[in-house]
Amino acid sequence: MGGVNRRRFIGMGVLAATSVLAAPAADARPSPPGPATGTADAPAAPSRPRAAATRPLFLGTYTSAAGGGTGVGLATYDPATGAVSGTGTLTGVENPSYLAVHPDGGTLYTVDEQQNGGVTAIALAEDGDHRILGTRSTGGAGPTHLSVHPRGRWLLSANYTSGSVAVHPVDPSGALGERTDLVTHSAPPPGPGQDGPHAHQIISSPDGGHVLAVDLGNDTVYTYRLDTSAGTLAQVSYARLRPGAGPRHLTFHPSGAYAYLANELDNTVVVCAYDPGSGLLTPGEPQSTGTGGADGGFPAQLVVTGNGAFAYLANRGPNTLTRYAVGAGGATLRLLDTVPVGGDFPRQLALSPDGNLLFAANQRSNSVTVFHVDQDGGGLRPAGEPFTSPVAVCALPL
Repeated sequence: MGGVNRRRFIGMGVLAATSVLAAPAADARPSPPGPATGTADAPAAPSRPRAAATRPLFLGTYTSAAGGGTGVGLATYDPATGAVSGTGTLTGVENPSYLAVHPDGGTLYTVDEQQNGGVTAIALAEDGDHRILGTRSTGGAGPTHLSVHPRGRWLLSANYTSGSVAVHPVDPSGALGERTDLVTHSAPPPGPGQDGPHAHQIISSPDGGHVLAVDLGNDTVYTYRLDTSAGTLAQVSYARLRPGAGPRHLTFHPSGAYAYLANELDNTVVVCAYDPGSGLLTPGEPQSTGTGGADGGFPAQLVVTGNGAFAYLANRGPNTLTRYAVGAGGATLRLLDTVPVGGDFPRQLALSPDGNLLFAANQRSNSVTVFHVDQDGGGLRPAGEPFTSPVAVCALPL
């Protein structure tokens, strides 16, 4: 089978289901986006303080999947206990399977993962009266990931099905302008069993100097330089993984000198050296996920603690989290053990901003599990019962 089927494990185009979060819906209607005039290339404003004891949690889903949601799930969590409470659903977005927030905390962005892919901007309000600002085309099919450049002026997205990456300008209001670039991964050729390139992720390096795109179909990570005036990408290098690795998600160590790559198809992780000056990524040798052979794990994503001491990997096959100790300033990962995730098919992981909680979105069990993180010893302790959320594929705690 091709890479599309192995990644998704669900079909697109099924009828939308009626299941929603167990809370009253709070609909918001789309309004036309404002003109994307751009702003000066300066760091984004700091996040706005929040006085409430609970914090916002946004949940991604597939609206076209059987039993899926009807939009972006809205919830809150208690930073001390990890308890999650549903507050409604923001409708008007199709298949919001991945979410990201602007550096100033004022705008939420979501992919619209469908054949005619799009990205949507949502203005966040303190009172929960969030407003959809509009949707822009990504120029490709099946966008599966997006991120905001650290300076806040550009939104980056990855079209999985068509193997391309796109750039959109961000208006001062948070709304998106028309796409400024679209790059299709045409070389090197697809890996074994793949039908073409499949861009799975696009992120900026910690210093914002380069943009890296992870392509599962080509077994390649591409490094681009982003023109922060024009919003265009220029490729500067690429790193090849071994054939059939299926790289899915890259996560940087806080030092910025190393990154960790989860390989979906051969069930490995790779420590990569990274040169901030040139943008060159140099993969090391594949390492075990602690879940068996190539068909045993389907690793999804790694997250690293803020102090750079521990990393956690979601394994969708055995439904576990692998714990790694980080050594040598980020240059090594030492496998500690695996622990049950408490759900089925953990698609995505996220740490709370303070690093004390770990959230796992479990696609097949329609749930989000939360863990207390021991940042000194790396231990994980379940924070109560799983929170029910239809076809949970992304959890974004703010």
